[in-house]
Amino acid sequence: MPDTAPVPAPVPFVDIQGQTRRLRERIDARIRRVLDHGQFILGPEVRELEEALADYVGGGHVVTTGSGHDAILIALMAEGIGPGDAVFVPAFTFVSTAEAVAAVGAAPIFVDVDERTFTLDPADLARRVAAVRRAGVWRPRAVMPVDIFGMPADYAAIGAVAEAENLYLLADAAQSFGATFGNRRAGRLAAATATSFFPAKPLGAAGDGGALFTEDAGRAAEFRRLRVHGLDAAGDCLSVGMTGRLDTLQAAILLVKLEAFPDDLERREAAARRYDAALAAHVEVPFRAADRTCAWALYTILSDRREAIRKALADARIPARSYYEKALHLHPAFARFSEGPGSLPVTERLGRRNLSLPMHSELDAATIDRIAAVVAAAVSAGRT
Repeated sequence: MPDTAPVPAPVPFVDIQGQTRRLRERIDARIRRVLDHGQFILGPEVRELEEALADYVGGGHVVTTGSGHDAILIALMAEGIGPGDAVFVPAFTFVSTAEAVAAVGAAPIFVDVDERTFTLDPADLARRVAAVRRAGVWRPRAVMPVDIFGMPADYAAIGAVAEAENLYLLADAAQSFGATFGNRRAGRLAAATATSFFPAKPLGAAGDGGALFTEDAGRAAEFRRLRVHGLDAAGDCLSVGMTGRLDTLQAAILLVKLEAFPDDLERREAAARRYDAALAAHVEVPFRAADRTCAWALYTILSDRREAIRKALADARIPARSYYEKALHLHPAFARFSEGPGSLPVTERLGRRNLSLPMHSELDAATIDRIAAVVAAAVSAGRT
């Protein structure tokens, strides 16, 4: 007799379409308004979104950008960071962080990360700043922690190092919008914060988008000027800028998604807690710091059985992804800034052990249980 067992339905890694279906009617209404008024570049929805984002994080100034990468570039340009300057960044992150530093002519200096939070290690930061000062090749100018997988870095400890060393503190919150550290939301944890609205992010657009957050009105004005070719109100080009504006249509879509965002964060948190309960006996589940909350851009486990888990999930039509297996200091583009393999042991170890499971606001309990059962079975098989 042929095997007639039903084939399990595939599980989306990030269910962008599910969220779109839930919000479709409101999104369509917002898009129609933009099509009716025709102000596709810096239309009224852009300013409305900036004000709504500022309200959400609790104050300050917001300048939207064409992408998260644009946001980082603009933030570096506004501080005049360039050739001869050193910017300290974690190596356990996407290339965009270090790429932006190199793009303005500065040197990305790679720092190891904390094994529990996966974010920049303040103690290693202090050591590497001291080493750069001793070497005398580059001037320490800035530090850019990355809130990896939605978890804010330790801004208290990193901020103390930055203040002692006179470093510009720029937060890369591409994955952590909606998270908190202490009683403050991401966006108000550093002198400036860059975030991304890439579709798969916790607050995602229907294309590229980003934003900059700052408490400083003068800095915000500089961000606005740089995102439009460095032009001032009179049309004079005061310095080289870029085309870094958020499209009005994307702003309109994000306004709808921002209204739903608190509920979406609750859904992600509920999914993470269900994963925790089901998986804690089998793998290392994400660390929860008492002084911060996570936006759950990704739910990432650690296991020495990673490849067996990944194969079992694939066989069950469940996607899983390992991030930063080749850390930034091992990429050819950054070789001249790197001390090579073995120089960042925690980063390299995490690259060999991490595995991200499906995580999104549409994830239901039955699907989480199905995923967890496959992971548990794969781990148990290795113990027999």
